[in-house]
Amino acid sequence: MAIQKLYAGGKLREQRLRVNLTQKDFAARLGVSLPYLNQMENNNRPVSTSVVLALASEFGMDVTELSSGDSDRLASDMQEVLADPLFAGEVPPVADVRLTASNAPGLARAFIALHQSYRQAHERLASLDEALGREDSRATPSPWEEVRDFFHYCDNYIDAVDRAAEHFAERAATPAHIRAVALEALAAAGLTVAFTDMDALRLLEPERAILHISARAQPETQTFQLLLQVALTRQDALIEATLDLARFHSPAARDIAKIGLANYFAGAALLPYRAFQAQAQTCRHDLEMLAQHFGASIEQIAHRLSTLQRPGAKGLPFFFVRVDQAGTITKRHSATRLQFARFGGACPLWNVHRAFETPGQFLRQLAETPDGVRYISIARDISKSAGRFGAPTRRFAIALGCEVRHAPQLVYADGLDLSRDSAFEPIGISCRICARKTCHQRAVPPLERNLVVDPDRRDILPYRVD
Repeated sequence: MAIQKLYAGGKLREQRLRVNLTQKDFAARLGVSLPYLNQMENNNRPVSTSVVLALASEFGMDVTELSSGDSDRLASDMQEVLADPLFAGEVPPVADVRLTASNAPGLARAFIALHQSYRQAHERLASLDEALGREDSRATPSPWEEVRDFFHYCDNYIDAVDRAAEHFAERAATPAHIRAVALEALAAAGLTVAFTDMDALRLLEPERAILHISARAQPETQTFQLLLQVALTRQDALIEATLDLARFHSPAARDIAKIGLANYFAGAALLPYRAFQAQAQTCRHDLEMLAQHFGASIEQIAHRLSTLQRPGAKGLPFFFVRVDQAGTITKRHSATRLQFARFGGACPLWNVHRAFETPGQFLRQLAETPDGVRYISIARDISKSAGRFGAPTRRFAIALGCEVRHAPQLVYADGLDLSRDSAFEPIGISCRICARKTCHQRAVPPLERNLVVDPDRRDILPYRVD
C-alpha cells in the first residue's frame, strides 16, 4: 500500500501566523529554505518528516493536527454543495475542490454558507412561507444547521466544557457513583429531584425548584438527564462564555447550541475523558463492556468514542452516525477522512441500514470508499421504547468505525480476513458525488460523468456511466 503524502499548507501557515513569524524566519527555525517553505504552504510539496519533527521540537506543536480532517471535511461538504442541480454543467474537477479546501479554507466555508443561504431563500420562496418584505425574511442558514456546523468544525470536541465535566466527575469514587454526585450537586443548588411517571424525560419547575425525571426512562438516560441539569444549573457561566466565542447569528441558534453544550457536558461527565479513554484501550473498544463499566447506553459509548480529540491525547479517529428507518442521518461526526452527506441520506450499502433487520446484534463490515481508503465498521439498532404499552417506539441504528489500519485495537476485527481485497465492500458518501460506475444501488447519476443511454440494452440502471 502506497504511503500517503502529507499536504498541510494551511495548517503550516496557521502555525507560522500564530507565532508571528515571517516566512523567512519560520523557514530558518524549521531548517528549510524559504522557497521550500513557500511551496509547502501552497501545497506544491508535501510536508517532510524533518519539518514535522521541527514543528514539534521548536514550537511544541501537536503534529497530529497536521493530518486532521479539516480539508477533507471541507472538500466533502463542497462536493455535496456542488451536487445541487443549480451547478449542472459547471462543476469543477474534484482536484480543484480539494485544492480550494486545502489552500483557501475560509473561501470554502464562505461558499458553503452562501449555498446554505441560497437554499434557505429558495425554500422560503417555494413555500410562500411569508408575505414579501417581512423583516426577518433574509436568507440565512437555519439555526439547526448553524449549530450542527459549529460542532462539526470543532471536531465535536469542546475542550473547556470537556475538562470541566471531567473535573466534576472526579467527585465520583466509581463510575456508578456519578448519579449520586449529580443528585448532590442539584440539591446544593436548591433543587429537589422527583422521579415522576411522565412522557417527558426531564421537566424543571423553576418556581417550585423541583426537577422531574421520567421514572419510565432507562437508568442511564435518567443519569444523563441529571447531569444535563447540572450543566444548566452549575456550569451556566462556562456555557455562556463558550456561546459568546461561537458568535451565532440568531438567538434561536444560540439556544439550540446551549442545549447541545449541556448535552456535551453530561456525556463528558458520565464518560470522563482520561478514565474512559484508558478503559476503552484496555478492552479494545468493546462497546458492551464499556457500557457496563460506566453505566451508559451503547449509543452514548459510541458517540463518546468519536469525540476523543483532545490535543496531545487523542483517541482512535472514529466516525459515528445515527440514522432513522428512512435513512435520514440524525447524528453524524467523523474524525476520519470519511465524511457524511450533509444534505441527504447515507449510502445504502453501509451496514448501518441492515442493523434494523437484526435487532440486538452487532454487524461488522469491511468497506472501501471511492478514494481507496478502507474502513472497519460496526452497526447496531438502538430502538428506544417510551416505557409504556401502546406508546410508539423510536427506531434508530448507529454505526461506528475507523480506518482498517487501526483494526488491531478493535475487538470487532478479531477473525476478519483483512488481507483479502474481496472482503471489502464498495461504499460511497452520496450518489451524486460517488464515482462508482457499477453500483447496483445508485439512485441518481454522478456528477462529472457522461451518461450513455442505449435503447437496445437495459442493465440494472437505465444508463451507463462513461
